[in-house]
Amino acid sequence: MSEYIFGVDLGGTTVKMGLFDREGNVLEKWEIVTRKDEGGKFILPDIAASIKAKMNEKGISAPDVAGTGIGVPGPVGGDGTVFKAPNLGWGVFSVKEELGKLLDGIRVEAGNDANVAALGEMWKGGGKGFNSLVMVTLGTGVGGGVIIDGRILTGSTGAGGEIGHMHIVDGEPDTCGCGNSGCLEQYASATGVVRLAKRRLEKDDAPSSLRAASNISAKTVFDAVKAGDKVAEEIAEQFGEYLGKGLAAVACVVNPEAFVIGGGVSKAGPVLFDYIEKNYKKFVFHGCSDAKFTLAELGNDAGIYGAARLVLS
Repeated sequence: MSEYIFGVDLGGTTVKMGLFDREGNVLEKWEIVTRKDEGGKFILPDIAASIKAKMNEKGISAPDVAGTGIGVPGPVGGDGTVFKAPNLGWGVFSVKEELGKLLDGIRVEAGNDANVAALGEMWKGGGKGFNSLVMVTLGTGVGGGVIIDGRILTGSTGAGGEIGHMHIVDGEPDTCGCGNSGCLEQYASATGVVRLAKRRLEKDDAPSSLRAASNISAKTVFDAVKAGDKVAEEIAEQFGEYLGKGLAAVACVVNPEAFVIGGGVSKAGPVLFDYIEKNYKKFVFHGCSDAKFTLAELGNDAGIYGAARLVLS
């Protein structure tokens, strides 16, 4: 039986890579620069060259490799076709086929990066022990990955799990990065928390430690919550209502066992759940009310773990 698997997490700045054994132990991690010149035509050749160099360094031959998994920042269909990845300059093509050719026939499996990270958390992180979960990444935006019965829910064009772009609020004056307005990520992301904070502080002159902050961030807000700041608590409550309502809607469709919360905002820790869970239970259909909430554990490595798990799936 082939002993090794490569996991690749393709980002807009760097490509993270990992060499794994079949049990999911990471044997080595490394990174290369993402070369986006000329429509991203160098990206896959660079990845293939790096994997081959690692195989040569470790004395690994092609028959020793069960396959390579890759997470891509864009919609990816179940057949490994990417449906455009604008941040990379890519159009529509089969990542699975192209990278497979560059690796001289080594098996390749591809998926959307958020979905792949969710798979990694289910395998070796905060979602371990669950078979159906939704991972929610609260970073600059809000990413989502849906795993049902151990398999990624991709959707017809690879856009399944884009929970950050659920419409939550009518009449929002600001435009989301996707071009619409009132999306969940405009309120539940790190930048969304800042938006809520600025609007609350402009509403009246209620005293708050946030007024003395030179640069308000999601961390600033949740640190103030932990310190008992009443205005910060109001902001966190609004954040929790938007996110709880959004996740309740998701649950009514996919009925997960758990929600795994990751991304920069999740560093606030369990205090997040004080605001998310009660609002989730307020809005959710009773048949989905028992979903558990856990924190992601793999951090920036979730993508390479999930990519490796794609091969075993």
